[in-house]
Amino acid sequence: MKSTLFAFVSGIGFLHFAAATPAQSTVDLSVPHITVTGRAEIIVEPDTATISVDFTKLDKDLQSARKENEEGVAKMLQIARRYSIPQEDIITNNISVSKKYISIRDPQQRIYDEDGDEIGTRVFQGYEVSRSVTIRLKKLELFDLVFNEILDVDPTEISTVRFESSRIIELRETAREMAMKAAHEKARAMTAAIGQNVRKALRISEGTASDRYFSTANVTSNAVNVMTSGRSQGVGVPDSSNLAAFSAGSINIEASVTVTFLID
Repeated sequence: MKSTLFAFVSGIGFLHFAAATPAQSTVDLSVPHITVTGRAEIIVEPDTATISVDFTKLDKDLQSARKENEEGVAKMLQIARRYSIPQEDIITNNISVSKKYISIRDPQQRIYDEDGDEIGTRVFQGYEVSRSVTIRLKKLELFDLVFNEILDVDPTEISTVRFESSRIIELRETAREMAMKAAHEKARAMTAAIGQNVRKALRISEGTASDRYFSTANVTSNAVNVMTSGRSQGVGVPDSSNLAAFSAGSINIEASVTVTFLID
């Protein structure tokens, strides 16, 4: 997996001078100090993809609806086996069954409720049977093949497609370390300009950290980009003749810290 690292500092550094004061048990910010903000960014290519697929079938015969639903789930599991996706990376949710009705209004025979509002006749549409399957694909080079086979099994909805990095925790820690080093370098550069030195840190505050996914995907007109700036989106199911092609894009991991250093 390739990654590109960037470290930079932005914001304003503040120098503060005051008369020396006796040592205290708590940090005294009235002593000469400098406050700086360091920011770091890591850009990395994702190496895993999570795909969640929903199968919903409606039929007046409960067993028929259930059978059609199970067939769709079974096809998903066959795809997972065909590409050697481990069992621990496959999640099949419990089946959901509900009765569906619609209301039909007949102008020849109006029906009103107790409040005087017109209501229609409640007509049974059938049993809705729903079940979802989620797979985690750790071989990202197989994504196009797997995704297009999923489209061929005609799911009701592809509810989630999310690209991730298996190193996300490690990379967050690295970004924080880079931000701290950037803040220290900023403080040293500023104090060196006036012939002073940076000493120990008096206070460290972590700023807002974020992980953002940027898609460079090109897909067919019947599908949509799966994630933009970290927000997951549902994917409409395209016709099987229009297969989707995705580029993995990149994940931007950002960290910032504000540090107050003692100076002399």
